[in-house]
Amino acid sequence: MILLTEGQSLSRLFDLDWQLIADSCLMIIAIFVLFLIMSYFLFNPARKLLNDRKMKIQGELETAKQDMEEARCLKEEYETKLKEIDKEAEGILSEARRKALGNENQIIAQAKEEAARILDRARVEAELEKQKMADEVKKEMISVASLMAGKVVSASIDASVQDQLIDETLKEMGEKTWLS
Repeated sequence: MILLTEGQSLSRLFDLDWQLIADSCLMIIAIFVLFLIMSYFLFNPARKLLNDRKMKIQGELETAKQDMEEARCLKEEYETKLKEIDKEAEGILSEARRKALGNENQIIAQAKEEAARILDRARVEAELEKQKMADEVKKEMISVASLMAGKVVSASIDASVQDQLIDETLKEMGEKTWLS
């Protein structure tokens, strides 16, 4: 603290002299140069860093927006493909059902044809068996006729007796046997 004597005044405290103005100007210039240096070495890199970060965030936001748009398009594409696959699967199943029905009808037709062949074969075999029996009956008749002829010759019987024996033999065998 400055002590003032009676004769001194406080004129120097608010008095601007050249030295104070020069010091003040020099200090302002030094602060301005310091600000420029600090701006160049400290503020500009900080601004650049902030701008780079801002640009990176904007780029990431745009990339995320594009990725979301691509994901939406892919989702729609996959949903469309799933619908097409469902339709295709239904078509394949329908085709398989149609083929199975065709195979079923074909198997039934083959079974009916086989049954008809078996029935025809059975009829033919029955007919052959009937023919065989008829042949056996005819052979039997021939043997009976030869026996009868032997009896006729041995007995030397007359023609009326022979006719009567033939008629009796035919009645015994039955007319249907003789006709077949």
